[in-house]
Amino acid sequence: MTSIQSLLKTTRQQLATVSDSPQLDAELLLSHCLHKERSYLYAWGETEVEQAVQQQFNQLVEKRLSDYPIAYILGHKAFWSLDLIVTEAVLIPRPETELLVETALETIQTSKAPKILDLGTGSGAIALAIASERPDAIITASDYSNKALAIAQQNAKKNNFHNISFIQSDWFGQIPPQEFDLIVSNPPYIPSQDPHLKQGIRHEPLQALVSGETGLEAINNILNSALHYMHHRAWILIEHGYNQGDAVPLLMTEAGLQHSHCIKDYNKNNRLSMGRKG
Repeated sequence: MTSIQSLLKTTRQQLATVSDSPQLDAELLLSHCLHKERSYLYAWGETEVEQAVQQQFNQLVEKRLSDYPIAYILGHKAFWSLDLIVTEAVLIPRPETELLVETALETIQTSKAPKILDLGTGSGAIALAIASERPDAIITASDYSNKALAIAQQNAKKNNFHNISFIQSDWFGQIPPQEFDLIVSNPPYIPSQDPHLKQGIRHEPLQALVSGETGLEAINNILNSALHYMHHRAWILIEHGYNQGDAVPLLMTEAGLQHSHCIKDYNKNNRLSMGRKG
């Protein structure tokens, strides 16, 4: 048998070939197999790992070495203040998307019981994060994928949120006529021939990543109908690629939105664009 400390050291070296955070990955996988918190690994570093546990751990490490996302291996991912269930049916929530949540909360700061629509909700990350801060909000979360909606509903139940309704819809296609105070979306925005699709994200659902040859088809579809679902002075926020910071505000303006502009994330990359009705 091998000690926790030795196992972590060996695994860290292995995972350095596929991961930007090999130490963290090793700790997460081992604590998962041991059913312990990560702090346990350091408090009991000399403890020997049972053969059956080590075998399970090695299998998970092999999976990670194939560039398979650790969130899918563990079955959950932290986002905002939440712990979310994730499967291959949904995109893995990214820390960068928290900027969309922050900006959304700022835009509805003075609104009472705001009506919010989250298009392409996936795991429900954005809708649930907003709900966690604004329990008075009336939120509709939609997705084209029934499998994704099932995960989002599980996450709402797990985190005990009751102010979100879920609907299967191809963007606005099945959304009943109404006006929202805020529309948010993290749609697919990667061009179909983008080389990044051959890397780790290849394991994630393509329909949540790819949007035609330009990467702008889904955003165009959303913007073509958005005004019909927005109250006067309502905002729409759309996350997009780092190289789409000029194109998306222009598309917003062409769609009839005002004050359209792009916001950079904390790494100074173009991250999201927003526009207002009136």
